[in-house]
Amino acid sequence: MTRIEREQLTVEQMIRIYCRHKEGNRDLCPDCKVLLEYARIRLSKCPFGENKTSCRKCTVHCYRPEMKERIRAVMRYAGPRMIIYHPIAAIRHLITEIRR
Repeated sequence: MTRIEREQLTVEQMIRIYCRHKEGNRDLCPDCKVLLEYARIRLSKCPFGENKTSCRKCTVHCYRPEMKERIRAVMRYAGPRMIIYHPIAAIRHLITEIRR
């Protein structure tokens, strides 16, 4: 699995946690589906490819301002909960953050 694919999976897991636990939906709501698809497209078009840093540390801002705020809200909520629901992905993400 490539770095981009791992990032896409991590973002999907975070959006699913947010939508299910914060918004109370069993499946992704239409707004979260739009956010997930947007994030996947942005990650697939990352100019740094496999050498990308975390989006938070990036010098190129790919997200539109309103989508950036939405993904930040998702990450603020789901980030700390990743260790409970997806511990391997959370640890891998933390290690990657430290290295880059």
